[in-house]
This record gives sequence, structure tokens and C-alpha cells, in this order.
Amino acid sequence: MTRRLISLAAGIMPEATPAQLIECAAASDFDFGGMWIEKDSWTPATTRAIRAQARDAGVTLLDCEVAWIIPGPPDPWLTELVDIAAELGARNLLCVSSDPDMAATTAKFQTLVSAAAGTGVRVNLEFGIFTEVKTIHMARAVLEAVEGEAKALLVDTLHWARSGGTAEDLEAIPRAWLSYCQPCDAPAERPDVTSFDAIIDDAINRRMPLGQGGLPLAAMVDALPAHLPMAIEERSAALRDAYPDLVERARQCARTSRAWLEGWHLSGT
Repeated sequence: MTRRLISLAAGIMPEATPAQLIECAAASDFDFGGMWIEKDSWTPATTRAIRAQARDAGVTLLDCEVAWIIPGPPDPWLTELVDIAAELGARNLLCVSSDPDMAATTAKFQTLVSAAAGTGVRVNLEFGIFTEVKTIHMARAVLEAVEGEAKALLVDTLHWARSGGTAEDLEAIPRAWLSYCQPCDAPAERPDVTSFDAIIDDAINRRMPLGQGGLPLAAMVDALPAHLPMAIEERSAALRDAYPDLVERARQCARTSRAWLEGWHLSGT
């Protein structure tokens, strides 16, 4: 059986420092780590320290978060994020947009993709009803208008399901656009899509371990390439409450994720 490659998504432990994210990835059964980068607290010294810590711990970063496109002029911080991700050796930079002007979103995303050329970083556009790029079809339209091999489309199980996505939509994604994905589970019932607070609560508090909710998780995994790395996006108040110790939280998330992935593989789905 081929072992699926999984990563500790930074959102699992929003209270963690950058150093703790590396420690938890190293101490648990994940193949990669994820890094959350805050503009107000991140410095060049942070980059050097995290790069050295990750190297010494043997942790490769699957992704850094988050390049948030906002209305107005291009934000130079976002291109700086590309440079930071490259210095850290991260494979991907997660990008979302709150700019309702799709032409502007596309132009800003193009700037990031161009900045990432030759760095080893791919800029992944994530869609979801919490953003202005709400569906996989809107994300495809952006990527179709952007040039460069560093562009990618990021599928999160929750956002794909909540926005009405289908397995056929996933199968139709050009394979060259896929760099990694973000699986999770959650209750089948959708939140009130007219309430932004309910949408956000669903995304950051109500996710569940793989296989323990009602999302079409197996259909998503089956529709995407088997070699695609997975950042396990189990952002869950229940997980945080049950495992306040960050290392134990990471280990538990890795255990439940591995158990479901192994069972799914053996079931032949």
C-alpha cells in the first residue's frame, strides 16, 4: 500500500507560534508541516530562525498561509510572502481573495504567480463561499486567465462541498494545476449561507476528523491524483478543547487521518 503524504495544516493550532508549528510537525506522524505567517509579527529574523529550525528538525513545509488579496492597490506584503515561502523551502503559498473585482483579483494573482517563477513555490488559489472566489468554476476562470507554471488551484473538502462542487468538477481540473489539497470532514448540513458569521464558524470550529462527518470525502479523494499531498485541515473547536497540548493534538490528528486513509485505500474506493 502506498503511503499517502499528509501535512499538519497550520489552522489546526491557531494559537501556535511558528516554532511550535515546526515542533508539532516533527513530533507527529506527518510528512510535512504548514506555516502561518502574520505580517505584524514576522521579521527577517523569524525567517532565518524557522528555516534553521525546520532544517534541524527534518521538517519540509508543504505550505505557508495566507496571501490574502484585498480590494485596492496591490499589497507588496503578498509578494514578500512569496519570498518568505521560498526562503523557508515551502512548496506552496495559499492565496484567497476578498476583492469582488474578478479582473483585479486575476491581475493580483498573476503578480504573485510571476513573482514565484523559479522559486520552487507554487501559488495556490483557494475558493470558498467565505471568499469572493466562491466556487471551483470561478477559480478555474482566474487560473485560465493567468500565465505561469507556478499557478495552482487548491481544493478544500469543506469549501468544495459547501459551494456545490461535484466530483466531476474535480476530475476536470487540469492535473498540472494541482499541487496539494486540503481534506477534512464536517457535518453534512450546510451553515446558513446568508450569514458570514455562520460560514466562518463552520470553517474554523466545526470540521471533523476524516471519515467522521457527512462530507463526500471519499469522492473527493478518489477524484484527485493519488500522489497529491494532503494538508489535513481539521480546524475544530472539539479537537482544540480535547487536546490543549499542541503536540498531542498534532499526533491525534495524524492518527485519525492515517486510519481513515488506510481504510479508504483498503476498501478499494
